Amino acid sequence: MVKEAVEEAKKAAEASGAPSEDEKAADEVASEDAENTEDTEEGQKEMEDSKESGKKLFGKKNKKDKKDEKIEELTDRLTRQMAEFDNFRKRTEKEKSHMYEVGAKDIIDKILPVVDNFERGLGAVGEEEKENPFVQGMEMVYKQLMTTLEEVGVKPIEAVGKEFDPEFHNAVMHVEDENFGENIVTEEFQKGYAYRDSIVRHSMVKVAN
Repeated sequence: MVKEAVEEAKKAAEASGAPSEDEKAADEVASEDAENTEDTEEGQKEMEDSKESGKKLFGKKNKKDKKDEKIEELTDRLTRQMAEFDNFRKRTEKEKSHMYEVGAKDIIDKILPVVDNFERGLGAVGEEEKENPFVQGMEMVYKQLMTTLEEVGVKPIEAVGKEFDPEFHNAVMHVEDENFGENIVTEEFQKGYAYRDSIVRHSMVKVAN
């Protein structure tokens, strides 16, 4: 009777269309396999896409166009040449200025003896002769000459009453003089001149001990 009941239950289940336990288990396994297959395919596709994008990214970064390389090379060369030219220009201007100063000092040094002779000649004129038109004319020429030298940057060096400075003075005589302090210039034998902060001729002086 039991067998008959079981058979009737199976038949009833088959007739009603409900799946059996074995069929349910088989369906669940098939569904899980399908899901796992889909996940695997999607993962592989994502990995392939990331590899492709990485290749494109790094390939574009590392690989440089020959045209860009040539532009960079020419730009670097032009920058270097401009810097070299600027240094050459500055060096040339400096040398030119130095040569001009040397030439000017040489001309001034040749004019100074003329100034000395003017001063000696005017110094020898007596008081009664200073009203002489010739003497007055010579004084005017002397003043004009000194004004011109001063305008171009030539100035006499101060000496008498100043402390002896070997940079400006040339001591040719020493004297004991209580009226002056030690190492003070007491007399000037020949005027010294400077041109734009450089010495053209040192003052020849007498210095107190």
